[in-house]
Amino acid sequence: MLKSAVFKLTLSFVSLLLLVAQAKSQQTDSSFQQKNDTMVLENDTVHLPPEDTIFLRPVDTLLRIKNFSPYFTLHVDSTLDYQFEINRNPVNYYWYLKNSPVGLKINKDNGDLHFKAEKSFFLSGKLKYDIQYKVRIGVQNLDDPTDHVDTTFSILFYNTDIIRSVIKPTVSNDLSIDEGDTLNFKLQCEQGSFPLESITYYCNYPIRSTTPITSCGDQFTWVAPFDFIKEDEKTKQKSLVIKFIGVDKFYNRDTAEVKVIVNQAINYPRRLMEYSKLDSTIQVYILQLKATFRELDKKIKHTKNTRTTFDLTSASTSLGGTVFSSMDSPDMKTTGKILPSVGVALVPVKEAVAPNKNDELNAASLVRNDIKRLQYLLTNNALVGDKDPEIVVKTSKMKDELQQIQLQLIDVAIVDDTRNKEELDEYFNNPKVNRKYRLKSR
Repeated sequence: MLKSAVFKLTLSFVSLLLLVAQAKSQQTDSSFQQKNDTMVLENDTVHLPPEDTIFLRPVDTLLRIKNFSPYFTLHVDSTLDYQFEINRNPVNYYWYLKNSPVGLKINKDNGDLHFKAEKSFFLSGKLKYDIQYKVRIGVQNLDDPTDHVDTTFSILFYNTDIIRSVIKPTVSNDLSIDEGDTLNFKLQCEQGSFPLESITYYCNYPIRSTTPITSCGDQFTWVAPFDFIKEDEKTKQKSLVIKFIGVDKFYNRDTAEVKVIVNQAINYPRRLMEYSKLDSTIQVYILQLKATFRELDKKIKHTKNTRTTFDLTSASTSLGGTVFSSMDSPDMKTTGKILPSVGVALVPVKEAVAPNKNDELNAASLVRNDIKRLQYLLTNNALVGDKDPEIVVKTSKMKDELQQIQLQLIDVAIVDDTRNKEELDEYFNNPKVNRKYRLKSR
């Protein structure tokens, strides 16, 4: 290579000298022709060497893979054998692979690439269809570490068998929940030859997921309302069927079904609110009845005192008449005869002024008994624990008892005086008052 370059340079220099000499000779000849037209120039006897017409190819000094293929496509259950070649003697070179998929091998001595695509690789998940695997291939000189080639090629596996894509919810096909519970699960997919592009669902009841359901991996969330099963319905549970339908780009479908048994449950927060409100109503009503009882008892007490006064007066006149009749004085005897008549005359006056309050007495006894009844009702139907399962039954019983008592006392004028609860309780629990209304044993 160097000799050829020197030779060409020499030829170029000689040619340049000849051209300069020829130009000078032409100037000399023209001057001679002007002086003497008879002078004749002699032929130039200097001959140029012939040009080298042979093309010299440069020596291939860079290491390269002569038959490198950047892309391989392989069908499942087929075998790949490909011989890589380099522009050197392969005896002194070593072949290797990096990031190669499972089963892909290369002969380290001659660069023979070998792969047998077995279905077990794909069924176990070690390999996947329609995915390009980038593999790094290299060849290294065993004697010179700087003499090497590194490059990459892609390999793709395909299968003509159609594998159906399947929807798989993360829950079992049969579930059981109560009203107020939250149904929450994820929609997973086993992607086949054609992945599912969209997912929709429908149910036998008009429900709706709080999160959108459009594709694989979405979350289905539904909160069962407490009125899903109505109180007037005889059944205590309902069967909810949810069907999920997935569609691929060729409109092939797959359906997954989830059956949910929804059991009737207590809306405890609302029921507790109803119970608390009813309890407060009964407490206020008890205070009103105590105020009513106090007024009735005071009226009965005043009437009793008046009648007692009339009775004592009548008895005194009768006794005085007897005493005066036994005296010797005629005037005294006359007075003794008149006084019994006065006592008899006081009886109608007593009935007119202070008639016997039997109605008030009966009403007071009835009110007192109803107060005791309501107090026992509250004690007997008190809630047990944080969530009493009998709260519905207890609330219903308290409501029915309250309505019965209100109907029973519909003719009694209720006194709305609940300002001083301690005073009313003290009067109601007074031993003297209790003694009047206590049942007496015969």
